[in-house]
Amino acid sequence: MTDQREQILWRDGGTPVSPRFDDPFFSLQNGLEETRHVFIAGNDLPGHFRPGFHIAELGFGTGLNFLAALAAWRDGGTTGRLHFTSFEAFPMPADDMERALLAFPEVAPLAPPLVAAWRRGEFTLDTGDAHLEVITGDARETLVAWHGKADAWFLDGFSPAKNPEMWDPTLMAQVAHHTAPGGSFATYTAAGFVRRALAEAGFDVTRIPGYGRKRHMTVGTLKART
Repeated sequence: MTDQREQILWRDGGTPVSPRFDDPFFSLQNGLEETRHVFIAGNDLPGHFRPGFHIAELGFGTGLNFLAALAAWRDGGTTGRLHFTSFEAFPMPADDMERALLAFPEVAPLAPPLVAAWRRGEFTLDTGDAHLEVITGDARETLVAWHGKADAWFLDGFSPAKNPEMWDPTLMAQVAHHTAPGGSFATYTAAGFVRRALAEAGFDVTRIPGYGRKRHMTVGTLKART
């Protein structure tokens, strides 16, 4: 297991940016609304929630997507437990995570247990109604070794132009391999090579309106295997 902590820059005093990839961790306009538009609505959640529903994610970042999913799970009144597995190569320091999440009052009350675990160097969290596991290291290696299958994927690596290894066809094929029958994905990017890789991996791929200044994003559902 790798623990290469990300170094964070703060843009305009409030937006965390990765100097490694020269890319912000979430929308400069409203990161929570972006998450809700792209990943929650993009996977038709909470409509597809059921007990034991499993979300997987490429790129944990600040943890905002997890907290938004947990909030949607609770607001939807689904019984049972939500499972959330995320793959992250460069974990964010706990102090930066805490600062980033405080910017979103709607989910900030859910953040302290996550931040506390992160500060202890723990990459798992059990809230009773949800179980989080963050698998650290290069996703091209760690996803191959994972034995789970996700009902929904949040594909949230940094920009494909700046972080192309997170979007290569081999990794997208692994995403499909680790998707439950009828499972879905959503991502903010509409880059042609990403859409082609996901289609070749076995998803029905659709380009839809994006969030904010992004004209398009991409969603899809795993085709039935014949």
